[in-house]
Amino acid sequence: MTEPVIQLDQVSLTLGQGASSVHVLKGISLTAEYGETIGIVGPSGSGKSTLLMVLAGLERVDSGTVRIAGNLLNDRSEDEVAAFRGRNVGIVFQSFHLIPNMTALENVAVPLELAGKADAFAAAERELAAVGLADRVTHYPSELSGGEQQRVAIARALAPSPKILIADEPTGNLDQSTGRQIADLLFAKARERTMTLVLVTHDPTLADRCSRQVAMRSGRIEAGVSSPSLAASA
Repeated sequence: MTEPVIQLDQVSLTLGQGASSVHVLKGISLTAEYGETIGIVGPSGSGKSTLLMVLAGLERVDSGTVRIAGNLLNDRSEDEVAAFRGRNVGIVFQSFHLIPNMTALENVAVPLELAGKADAFAAAERELAAVGLADRVTHYPSELSGGEQQRVAIARALAPSPKILIADEPTGNLDQSTGRQIADLLFAKARERTMTLVLVTHDPTLADRCSRQVAMRSGRIEAGVSSPSLAASA
């Protein structure tokens, strides 16, 4: 039996110190299988984005265990976690986070170059073509629409062939039509590559497309809601 790609066991995390400290995650346990799509929902401040950062190894937990793709992250150094993340976890943010003085091609090539891939630019060009931007490779972010910038961000996240793709409000800065196109792209790529997609969203329509929804409130998981028929049609 294949080991789950995500295994969190009783994870807790406090951010800040002293009087300003906030207990953000409180005993979170979560598993996900390869190819599963999970929507993280809940009110603002419930810990959704922090949970994504834990999955990406960008926040180190206070207690509990974080195992991603069979690898325990708790006892690894920051450099080891960063290298692991570069190979296994793709991240898409609401605000794109593209490097403004780099072309689309250069932005997508960055993680590949950091990983030491010899054909970084050729691979980046293929990824841009795969997200419908074959004619935008030499454009800078300021020359692209919001939807195009998010496509570049998705291509960058997909370039290292990660096992997990996490997306934090990926359609939040886009109009409804463009947001739908970006959602279609995310689900299509997850399906094509048998990646696990974990996304945070306030959009119930987007959340309903996931095979499972995880509701959070006050740093805890409230419930899991299965919606396989919707995910199958996504």
